Amino acid sequence: MKGSWLFSIAIAAVFISSTIWVLTKPHLPFSADDPRLTPGDAERGRLVFAAGDCGSCHASPGQPDRLRLGGDLALASPYGTFRTPNISPDRQAGIGSWSVADLANALVAGVSPAKKHYYPVFPYASYTGMKIDDIRDLYAFLRTLEPVADHPQPHDIALLFRIRRFVGLWKFLFFNEGRSEGMLNGDPLHDRGAYLVEVVGHCAECHSSRNVFGAIEPITRFAGGISSEGVGFNPNITPGGIGSWSENDITMMLRSGKTPDHGYVGWSMADVVRNTAELTEADRIAVARYLKSLPPRPTAHP
Repeated sequence: MKGSWLFSIAIAAVFISSTIWVLTKPHLPFSADDPRLTPGDAERGRLVFAAGDCGSCHASPGQPDRLRLGGDLALASPYGTFRTPNISPDRQAGIGSWSVADLANALVAGVSPAKKHYYPVFPYASYTGMKIDDIRDLYAFLRTLEPVADHPQPHDIALLFRIRRFVGLWKFLFFNEGRSEGMLNGDPLHDRGAYLVEVVGHCAECHSSRNVFGAIEPITRFAGGISSEGVGFNPNITPGGIGSWSENDITMMLRSGKTPDHGYVGWSMADVVRNTAELTEADRIAVARYLKSLPPRPTAHP
């Protein structure tokens, strides 16, 4: 009887392990010969780069050039310190050897060319809804930049989290590949704002609270949350937090950093404004239009 129970437990363990292994397998939605990944436009890609706030994380720290994309910015988290990668065209230290498909798989699926899961500190949970045309254009822009030979330091995270396959389980629970959380209503300006806020700009990644697994709590989406570094609180940007701001107020803040109370945004948002200031006025208005349409939510508790 005891041997029978042990055999049954062993079979169950093998079945569960096999199921988890299959569920957590990295998925590559794009192949190198995908006909959708034709050459992009670098000038349009420059705007995608700005909208995505790419320079804020990937520019080499301690120097003023936002297009020197050597990475190595330290991102503190409850799980340890992550280091941003080099995304310059350098073939050894950066992504110079990547194809358009490699970039598309990273942004849409959170998977590296080596078929390993990226940690969700890289906001692919938002980027996953990016349009193929924007990915092609972003790739074209990145290829125009100067290669940087700097190698970022490795992540300094707990031993358990170094097992990348576990990220696949996180994805199974919290990641919806190819899906945007944007609420569309048919108005082109509003829907453009939904794409910029929810996808490329990944605003919810900072302005929301997270559960113990590091996933956004849906009821706090855009309602504010503790910064990933744990040293500040990102504000509520739904009408429950900035409801007194007009569409013009939001547009002005995205252009200049000036708030309607005659102050200026600070900390990491000041860096974001350096990017939104490069967008077209129409895109800033689109962002404002969408933020004004969000359901009002009470500010999340720190």
